[in-house]
Amino acid sequence: MSVRRFKLFPGMAGLLAMMGLGACTLATAGSGATNLPDPTVDATHDQGDQVAVLAGGCFWGVQSVFEHVKGVKKVWAGYAGGDARTAQYERVSDGDTGHAESVKILYDPAKVSYGQLLKVFFSVATDPTELNRQGPDVGTQYRSVIFYGNDEQKRVASAYIAQLSAAHTFSDPIVTQVAPLKGFYAAESYHQDYAKRHPDEPYIVFNDAPKVAHLKAQFPALYQPERDVVSVELH
Repeated sequence: MSVRRFKLFPGMAGLLAMMGLGACTLATAGSGATNLPDPTVDATHDQGDQVAVLAGGCFWGVQSVFEHVKGVKKVWAGYAGGDARTAQYERVSDGDTGHAESVKILYDPAKVSYGQLLKVFFSVATDPTELNRQGPDVGTQYRSVIFYGNDEQKRVASAYIAQLSAAHTFSDPIVTQVAPLKGFYAAESYHQDYAKRHPDEPYIVFNDAPKVAHLKAQFPALYQPERDVVSVELH
């Protein structure tokens, strides 16, 4: 059962925050990190749109973050790491399918590089020091993973994690996995753009909206209003 399905009653969010159970707001929360360095190794500016697949907790918030990144054309919520036959929310929520809630990001590398996406990922979208959980969401389906689609993405991801680890950027070890992308399966339609369609839901207010606010404050040159994200068919 997914931990986040419960409804927050008035005052409950504050109680959860005091207990440390409801504050999955910033990747830097609890880590002591502030501004992350730029990657010293980055991908080449390939011609044409590129795809990145990342997992870092509930896909509602991760999708919302990257929909506000300049150069990103479309983001889909979905599942990666398991088989097509188990790529349904009710099955993934059991935590035994191998899937992680993930996002597929279609982006223009001339406007935002793969390394910059990873910097945003570690700075805003996920806490890379939390193992098999993010904030209030617990289970392997909420683990932090960079699913690489080619050798260059693997090289950039591995190098950036090594760079951050060597600099002791986070007070705890980085546990984000770097794994080959075997397939991405789009989530059910009601999960797509969930944060945008349910801005007043307590989970979104306390867990996801602050991530977007942090993105705007920390990356003003990369921030874009969500209305600028175009509609593209999944492929």
